[in-house]
Amino acid sequence: MKKKIRVAVLFGGRSGEHEVSLRSAASVIAAIDRSKYEVLPVAIAKSGKWLSIKESVKMLPDGRPPVNPRLLGFESGPVAIAPEPGSAGPVDVVFPVLHGTFGEDGTVQGLLELAGVAYVGAGVLGSAVGMDKDVMKRLFRERNLPTPDHVAVLRNRLASQRNRLVRGLETRFGYPVFVKPANLGSSVGISKAHDRQELDAALDLAAQFDRKIIVEQAIEGREIECSVLGNDEPEASLPGEIIPSREFYDYQAKYVDEGSRLLIPAPLTPAQTRRVRRLAVEAFLTCECCGMARVDFFLEKRSGRILVNEINTIPGFTSISMYPKLWEASGLAYKDLIDRLIQLALERHSEKTRTRYSI
Repeated sequence: MKKKIRVAVLFGGRSGEHEVSLRSAASVIAAIDRSKYEVLPVAIAKSGKWLSIKESVKMLPDGRPPVNPRLLGFESGPVAIAPEPGSAGPVDVVFPVLHGTFGEDGTVQGLLELAGVAYVGAGVLGSAVGMDKDVMKRLFRERNLPTPDHVAVLRNRLASQRNRLVRGLETRFGYPVFVKPANLGSSVGISKAHDRQELDAALDLAAQFDRKIIVEQAIEGREIECSVLGNDEPEASLPGEIIPSREFYDYQAKYVDEGSRLLIPAPLTPAQTRRVRRLAVEAFLTCECCGMARVDFFLEKRSGRILVNEINTIPGFTSISMYPKLWEASGLAYKDLIDRLIQLALERHSEKTRTRYSI
């Protein structure tokens, strides 16, 4: 009988997207093909502590594994004693479902590189670039990809130079503007400012989450998203459209309100669809990504321009998240998508073994 591939699903973490990660991990663990893979849930607590398998299962929604507990090494039920990590042999591949800081930013990827373990998704460079919205957008501009204008502001300059900085932002952009932590996702810490009072509050909020803040022009238009899959020759899915329940697609609209809608595929012309898919692949390659990413766009109402907003290297991964839903609409089911991502990780790891690190 062929030996199953051991997959460690890594989730939780110290970021503001901890709870989102738990949902994504539960969906991956529930859907993964048990005939091919043995799954080990590995959670990182908000404190940064790495947990045992038993503790990790308790972190999942409802505190129980969403599959037969025997498949996770349990004798019975979610309260039974689980083996400690490493007791059942080495892991073949890690599937990080860590959204945001200390998971999507290259830190965990660096650890896995040091350990010589295959892992799903972007490497250290692609992860770091994909997390830092300032560096990401500078690379987009260097590659001549259309993207909204932005300015980066350092937190330690706000106290001594706030008035000058705010006046400069007003002169450059006017209102409204978006204010974001440079290194975070799921719209945590993001505000739309319509006047100086709101801009001051938005800068203070974003500064709680990062030392670098970006301020960018607000684009009036539609929000389009496209999923990318692959390594050196990536492919793009059909695009989808977000109809937010609020003024913009903030954390509340994404995860709390029930009024936001996803249109899959997005109602675009054939030419617009082709351009979104081409720009998605170009953004993916520009940021040195591999495995997976979701690329977000604006379709500007006034001009009809398609602008690349940002790339997400570990997008939401529940079965109803945009990334897998777009692939499902493109003919790749959720279960098969997970399988393809694991195979891409193993292929990339195998290719890396050809590299020499000494003379």
